[in-house]
Amino acid sequence: MNPPPPPAAIFSLLLLISAAAAAAATTRPTATPAAPIEVPPTPSPTSAPSVTRPLLPPTSPSPSSNSLDPKQLRALQSLSIPTFRDPCKQPSLHNATVCDSSEPFRHLIFLRLANCSDDVALSFTALKSLSTLRSLQFVDCPVSPIRFPADLVASLRSFTCTNSLRRLTGVWLSRLENLTDLSVTNVPVNASGPFVILGRMNILKSVTISNANLTGFFPKHLNRNLTHIDFSGNNLKGKIPNSITLLENLQSLNLASNEFNGEIPTSVGDLISLQNLSLASNSLSGSIPESITAIPGLVHLDLSSNQLNGTIPKFLSEMKSLKYLNLESNQFHGVMPFNGSFLSRLEMFKIKGNSNLCYNHSILSSKLKLGIAPCDRHGLPLSPPPAKEDSSADESNSDYDDSDEDDTSSHKKESHDGPNKVVLGVAIGLSSIIFLIVFLVCLSKCCR
Repeated sequence: MNPPPPPAAIFSLLLLISAAAAAAATTRPTATPAAPIEVPPTPSPTSAPSVTRPLLPPTSPSPSSNSLDPKQLRALQSLSIPTFRDPCKQPSLHNATVCDSSEPFRHLIFLRLANCSDDVALSFTALKSLSTLRSLQFVDCPVSPIRFPADLVASLRSFTCTNSLRRLTGVWLSRLENLTDLSVTNVPVNASGPFVILGRMNILKSVTISNANLTGFFPKHLNRNLTHIDFSGNNLKGKIPNSITLLENLQSLNLASNEFNGEIPTSVGDLISLQNLSLASNSLSGSIPESITAIPGLVHLDLSSNQLNGTIPKFLSEMKSLKYLNLESNQFHGVMPFNGSFLSRLEMFKIKGNSNLCYNHSILSSKLKLGIAPCDRHGLPLSPPPAKEDSSADESNSDYDDSDEDDTSSHKKESHDGPNKVVLGVAIGLSSIIFLIVFLVCLSKCCR
């Protein structure tokens, strides 16, 4: 019997078998590699592998989507307008700029300078670079005006100046001949009248020169294409010329707060396109011309704070489009001719401040709070009742009939309170007499 193999020989045989098995495994296609290899990182779920979706090179923007012309960009920077954001991208910063779509660079066609700082100054070079502007606005920007370049003057169609541009003159404004829209508000304008400014503006459609300390007279000749005129809050004087009725396209006329006198032109009815008419706070006299009823679309009529007299014409109630009527603070007299159906159709009606005017209380209720007295049987205003001491009664602006009812009710209250005080006084008197008699009886008994 052969002796068993030594343990060392058995261990060596097992090592040889393991090595052979490992070598055979490396030749199989599906075998796991014996040593680790470098693997590229796994793409994220949101990005596709480069083998299936190759990345495209970045696309440069088309010329039409380019930013503003570099010269105009520098001009904006010189005017302290922020340019960290593309001025042509809408909506622009503070809605201050609008650009066209020209190539290869876009250009400004609208610019608003608002709330200017103290260090802002207009530069002729900057304005020359902005000669593509068609609309230019200054709002709360009290910088000193300078002469506009000829290219900018020719390009501008709209100019707005509100509480801006110190020391403005009529001659300076008159150079903007190609405007269709001019608006100057809360800016003193040194001019001898509106015609100095508007005389050469042959295509002007809308003009506002208000609160500008403007003196002189209303122009007798203006562009007939005008649709909007606002000369309110100035020092214009004289009569309103009949030639104003040639403006057949005029839709809005505001001459309030001036020094116009004389009568309202009788041919005012020729302004057939008029929708808004304000002649308030002047010194106009006479009556309301009947021709005003020929204006079919008149919506707003303000004749307050004048010296108009006579009776209020009933034909005003026949104006179907009228919504706002203000006749207060004049010298009208007689019976107000309007009925409740007309007044209910109006959105605003003011008639107070005409001391000789009254209303028919059998037709109109005192609850309307018209601010005028009811009429007596002779068509004259009833005398108002004595003023009440209670301040709340004044604030309520109650009519005269209501005041009489209040006086009656207060009188009833006083008459109701009166007997209670008398009874109380009699009771106190009787109690005093009884007490005195008892006291005297007790005193007499004590003295015995």
